[in-house]
Amino acid sequence: MARRVYIFDTTLRDGEQSPGCSMNIQEKLEMAKQLERLKVDVIEAGFAIASPGDFQAVKAIAETIKDCAVASLSRANEQDIDRSAEALKNAVNPVIHTFIATSEIHMKHKLKMTPDEVLARTKAMVAYARKYCSNVEFSAEDATRSNPEFLCRVFETAIAAGATVINVPDTVGYTTPEEFARLIQYLREKVADIDKVILSVHCHNDLGMAVANSLAAVKAGVDQVECTINGIGERAGNAALEEIVMALKTRNALYDVDLKVDTTQIYRSSKLLSNITGVGVQPNKAIVGANAFAHEAGIHQHGVLADRSTYEIMTPESIGLKKNTMVLGKHSGRHAFEEHLKTMGYKLTKEELDAAFAKFKELADRKKVVQDADLEVLVSQKQVEIPAVYQLDRFVINTGNTITATAAVRLRKDNGPSELIEEVATGDGPVYAAFKAIEKIVGHSFVLEDYKVNSVTEGQDAQGEAYVRIRRNGRIFTGKGVSTDIFEASVLSYINAINKMIYEEKLEAQV
Repeated sequence: MARRVYIFDTTLRDGEQSPGCSMNIQEKLEMAKQLERLKVDVIEAGFAIASPGDFQAVKAIAETIKDCAVASLSRANEQDIDRSAEALKNAVNPVIHTFIATSEIHMKHKLKMTPDEVLARTKAMVAYARKYCSNVEFSAEDATRSNPEFLCRVFETAIAAGATVINVPDTVGYTTPEEFARLIQYLREKVADIDKVILSVHCHNDLGMAVANSLAAVKAGVDQVECTINGIGERAGNAALEEIVMALKTRNALYDVDLKVDTTQIYRSSKLLSNITGVGVQPNKAIVGANAFAHEAGIHQHGVLADRSTYEIMTPESIGLKKNTMVLGKHSGRHAFEEHLKTMGYKLTKEELDAAFAKFKELADRKKVVQDADLEVLVSQKQVEIPAVYQLDRFVINTGNTITATAAVRLRKDNGPSELIEEVATGDGPVYAAFKAIEKIVGHSFVLEDYKVNSVTEGQDAQGEAYVRIRRNGRIFTGKGVSTDIFEASVLSYINAINKMIYEEKLEAQV
């Protein structure tokens, strides 16, 4: 019988710490629902004590998710654990995840604690967390640079105090597959009662080996792998969930493990995260990249046409990529629209379907054929909507290579027909002028950290996605806009970022 391996997803905690990947509560909640559809075993929802927003996000996810365990990270102190317990109190299956550094460099320079003090803190805080819930995960930060004998003592202390999961993090992506496998084997042999807990690993990608290290650990006998969608995370990121899962599935004869993950939800999970954060994946990214199932070389095309297994070791359908067998356009009905969304893996409520169909009809008036990529953007846009204080009413842009760009923008505030505010601004370019006009309306100026435009599909009538990242008072807000008019998409993205800022500030004021 195949050994069970658990998938612990930390996209919403470690992944969200990646620069430019911050999400608001509604976006985190929608991503958590998708992770539940993906059937991961554990969703690490956040670091509850980090901010009021993080606390609210963990709380909302804990109250919504029913089919996955929900975890909150805590440092090894009572305040952190109390905050996590409060956020998780309505979870069906809560997990308090507490950690402390165990490497000499961290203990000496960061914690300023002796090894004995770290052992004492481990014992006290794991026991403290067990007062709140039966599932407690303990992580030894920077485990791969820790003294192995001391690591054994720390893990034995945590297990004796009640930890149910022992996690071995490669915090700075330092180890190699062979080295990591030896460490796992050593711990399995030397740590008393290690067989009574779930042994987990958490690998970072600083040397490009996070997935390889995670797979080596599975081969060495670990029970759980911690990872993120698209491999997002601090610095070079975390081990990519989609790569680990598909490696274990595709090479099942080698690893002989059983996973609960629904792989047909992988592509949708990747696209949803990219749509939320504005951070896409490179075309040659394994599993979910645009070129992952594309064949350009003639010899490859000939082989695939003869038998797909010649150059494809897995099918596009296995990750949720389905061929479009139905053309959708302005004459398509609601039933055809709904059925096609189902084949793409989307199950919408009646209200969500009504709104999505209305937007589809609007888009179909502009485009002759609506492609799957258009629908993905349309549906994800609806699912992560937030209350809009400002909405675009109209805009006019005058530009050229012999005149100064001028933009007139009129916004509707708080849905009030009488609250129409219009401003005009000039700038070095048409988009910059429009952004300045919007800033005049809202009464704030922002630092534009990033601005980019992508084509959703091919052709002259393709939709464009515009992403902006703006900064105010040291905080970053990401906005997205979609339209067949790239200027409109840009304006919508800026308004979206500002609405997110207002939304998050209101939430924090209520806490």
